[in-house]
Amino acid sequence: MAKPSWATTTPSSGSGNGTVNVSGSVHTGRVQRTGSLTFKATDVTDVSVAMAEEAKPEFVSIENVSASKGGGNVTVTGTSNSSKLTFALGTGSLVISLPNTYSAGGTGTTNGATIAGDPGASAQFSFSLVISVPANTTTGALTKTVTVTANGGQQATSTISQAAGDPTLSVTPTSITLTAEGTAVSVTVTSNTNWTVE
Repeated sequence: MAKPSWATTTPSSGSGNGTVNVSGSVHTGRVQRTGSLTFKATDVTDVSVAMAEEAKPEFVSIENVSASKGGGNVTVTGTSNSSKLTFALGTGSLVISLPNTYSAGGTGTTNGATIAGDPGASAQFSFSLVISVPANTTTGALTKTVTVTANGGQQATSTISQAAGDPTLSVTPTSITLTAEGTAVSVTVTSNTNWTVE
């Protein structure tokens, strides 16, 4: 059997007695990987050495993102080696909805469902979640947290931060006539900021 692609032997050959150092590339999958080395010499039976590399503990990490005041789509990204990821909305005043699907290692996956092919068994993978953010019609910045939970219960939280919207002021009607008696006439004010009448 051939040496695993993730294993390195130094030296790879020699003469007489010696020592071979065996190392492996970083393993980010959550399942131990195994293989074997075969030592060969002329006119003797091959000698096989079984080898294994420990798995990385199950994990999930996620990035914070910013949204413009005008809204639009933002992409929340992270990495994991879990077999299943579940997204949930947390605290904050930004009004958004989670999509039903996200991308896990390039594969469309339903929120909370097992990821097809379980890419995290052999290596960590990138994931992304596209969220539609409405325009900010307030004069204050808005936020919302998104929590992702791995199959093993590990959690990470992303904060979506949206810039403050522009102040607005409009009145209807823009022209009024009072009666000689001075009876009140209503003017409707539409604004998202403090205003005065002078």
